[in-house]
Amino acid sequence: MAPRGPLPARQRRIKWGTTSFMLVMHVLATVALLPRFWSWQGFVAFGVLYWMTVLGVTLGLHRLVAHRSLVVPVWVERMLVLMGTLACQSGPIEWVGLHRHHHRFSDQVTDHHDAGRGLWWSHSEWMLHEIPALKELDRYAGDLQCDPFYRWLDRWFLLLQIPLGLSLYWIGEAAQIHGGGLGLVLWAIPLRLVVVYHVTWLVNSATHAFGYRNFDCPDLSRNCWWVALLSFGEGWHNNHHAHPASARHGLRWFEFDLTWQHIRLLKRFGLASRVRTARYVGGAS
Repeated sequence: MAPRGPLPARQRRIKWGTTSFMLVMHVLATVALLPRFWSWQGFVAFGVLYWMTVLGVTLGLHRLVAHRSLVVPVWVERMLVLMGTLACQSGPIEWVGLHRHHHRFSDQVTDHHDAGRGLWWSHSEWMLHEIPALKELDRYAGDLQCDPFYRWLDRWFLLLQIPLGLSLYWIGEAAQIHGGGLGLVLWAIPLRLVVVYHVTWLVNSATHAFGYRNFDCPDLSRNCWWVALLSFGEGWHNNHHAHPASARHGLRWFEFDLTWQHIRLLKRFGLASRVRTARYVGGAS
């Protein structure tokens, strides 16, 4: 891969709004780990919302909406996308548009989280700068822009944390748990968000640097087992880049894909149809 030159002038400017938000979330996540805010109820709230949020991203935003790897009833799609939007990784239109752009230019200079610029850039630094690909959302997410629900989520995604936080605070105070309502909020919102951020960012960084390849793709994508475990199957990234329309990312018998298991469950209950899957045939490329 050719060495990368310096960033264009328009991308060198730091987006202080995004940077400040990320800094505050990381500080609050650290505060959540103080002994005074620990409780089993907080741990359970973290776990349940982690499952909801990651599944909303992997199944809702990614495999269902970005790649249309399956078809589900409208209410199921709305619910999954709402769960994914709770990850605070922008709204669904921006998330899907940037992801489709990434697949179009994966690990090229025009890729907004180009792995050729290094692990730190592809992990998170890219989002702290101007993102030229945002100007192309009409091209890459025009289908979603026609939906008022998705436009609403794109505008107000941050505010979704407010009713969630108020509900958690009330529950924590009413139940008189250790750490109170504030402890429950800290575990279920900033700590959860920060963990989900880094888990999903690892798909952009670690799986373009570590692991093995089943397919000879024209990019740096790799299959990384530990990222796959954390991200419900998204770490089988080389498989995904070879077959982006496949609802199943873990293609070999040992490549466990938790999101795929949820898709199978939806299909069993008659809530998923036209599920597209790829197969792994032969040795590694």
